Amino acid sequence: MTSLLAVLLAVTVLAPGEDTLATARDLYASAAYEDALAVLNRLPQSNQPLEVTRAVAQYRALCLLALGRNAEAERAIEAVIAGDPSFRPAADVSPRVRATFTDVRRRVLPVIIQQKYTSAKSAFDRKEFSDAASTFTQMLVMMTDPDVEPVAAKPPLSDLRTLASGFRDLATAAAAAPPPPPPAPAPEPAPAPPPVPAAPRVYTANDQAVVPPIVIRQELPPYPGQLVIPRQGMIDVIIDENGVVQTATMTQSVTRQYDSLAIAAAKSWRYRPAMLDGMPVKYRKAVQVSVKPH
Repeated sequence: MTSLLAVLLAVTVLAPGEDTLATARDLYASAAYEDALAVLNRLPQSNQPLEVTRAVAQYRALCLLALGRNAEAERAIEAVIAGDPSFRPAADVSPRVRATFTDVRRRVLPVIIQQKYTSAKSAFDRKEFSDAASTFTQMLVMMTDPDVEPVAAKPPLSDLRTLASGFRDLATAAAAAPPPPPPAPAPEPAPAPPPVPAAPRVYTANDQAVVPPIVIRQELPPYPGQLVIPRQGMIDVIIDENGVVQTATMTQSVTRQYDSLAIAAAKSWRYRPAMLDGMPVKYRKAVQVSVKPH
């Protein structure tokens, strides 16, 4: 009965719903290494805080060492060191456990250091200078670890130390450099030229809504010399909004000599301007020229 009760109690403690890191730690402290390892193996492996994942790996390594499963223990310790290269077992563990951790750290840390260098150099080449400087610094700190320092003083790690130190300084300076000035603003486009106003429309007798200009002065010069037969001509004038003749053109000639006199006289003609809706407008008018013999 006592044996059955002990089994039932053990099942209650180790039920999957009760598996916790604290349970495994208590079992390890009571030297129940197999039970502690079983609890650790049943704990969730994903979606756990980093410190919980590391603690589980540490206690798994301790249990395996206590059970004499050294090869498995060393693989577990390697996982611990990969996650936290600075990890060391607590001072109260046995000398054998500490010695095993030291041996694994001496074997694993040089590999991790080289991996850190490769990662930092890739970040530097991508111009991610802050990340590169941080990773180079982590690598250089790891090289001062007592377990790896003797190896770090000799090639190839000593060469990596020199390279990492130089790249760390370059990355730090580049990360602190001020950002480049913003690009100069694009020049403003030249203002568009002002629109050219449309020329005023010139109305004619065909525009029935327009009141034609009224003559104020419209005299023609006398014909110079003798004229045997009557002559007819036509002058085309454009009268502006002020009643001034803007242009005068002989569209039907009288004689070459008289045409010049008539055009000169036409440019001095004056009118009341043509009107459209109460506003003065330009107007084209044809003036007939009749020259008769004296």
